[in-house]
Amino acid sequence: MFVKSLSIALNAVTIGSLQHVLPILLTVVLTVVFIRYSNKHFNASQKQKAIHYFACFVSLTVISFHVYRMGFDNYNFKTDLPLYLCSLMALLIPLFTYFRKYWMFEILVFWIIGGTLQAIITPDITQGFPSFDYFRYWVAHLGLLTIIFYFIFVFKMKPKLKSVFKSFLALQVYVVLMVAVNYLLDANYFYLNEKPKSASLLDYFGEWPYYILVGQLIIIPLFLIIYLPFNMSAKRSEIT
Repeated sequence: MFVKSLSIALNAVTIGSLQHVLPILLTVVLTVVFIRYSNKHFNASQKQKAIHYFACFVSLTVISFHVYRMGFDNYNFKTDLPLYLCSLMALLIPLFTYFRKYWMFEILVFWIIGGTLQAIITPDITQGFPSFDYFRYWVAHLGLLTIIFYFIFVFKMKPKLKSVFKSFLALQVYVVLMVAVNYLLDANYFYLNEKPKSASLLDYFGEWPYYILVGQLIIIPLFLIIYLPFNMSAKRSEIT
C-alpha cells in the first residue's frame, strides 16, 4: 500500500511535492556524510579521486541521457543540446575536479550556487519519477552543488572579492556564445529569446527583453550575497 501511494505521489513534478523535496533532502544528508567521511578518513589522493569519480558519474549521466534521447527519442538540436548553463557545467565538471585550478573554482562557485539553486527551487523537469530525465535533472543540479561544497569544506577553497567579477565576466562570454548559437540554430539556449515555460524567477522580471536586462543587473548583487559568508568567515579567522 505504501509503495502504491508513493508511486501515485510521484506522478507529477510540482513545487513542494515529494519528488521535488525528497531528492533535495537525500542529497543534503549524503553530501554532509560524504564531506565528513572524506575529512576524517581520506588522504589527499583519496579525496581527489573520490570527488573526481563522482564528477565523472555526474558527467556520464548527462552524456548517457543525451545519447539515449538521440537514439530512442525525438531529439531536437534547437532545444535539447546540453548548452543550458547547468547542463554544460555538469558535462564539463570532471575537468575542474581533475585539474583543480583556482580560476575554475572562482567562476564555478558563483555559477553553481547562483544557478543551480534557482533550478532546484523551481525544477523544470519534462517527466517525473522514475523517468531518465528525472534522475538526470537531479544528478546534474544537486551533483554540482555537492562538488562545489566538497571543494569548499574538504579542499578549503574560498573565493575572493575579485572572484565575483571574474565569474561575472566569464558569464558574459558564455552569454555571447549562446547568442551566436541561438542565431545559428534559431534556438533559445539560456532563455535569451524566451522565458522558460515552467515557473521561474524570470516570471517576475517582465517580458523580453526586460527580463534579460533585469537578470544582468541582479547578477553581481547575487554573487556578492553568495560571497558574503566567505568574507565573514575570513574576517572571523583573522580575529581568532
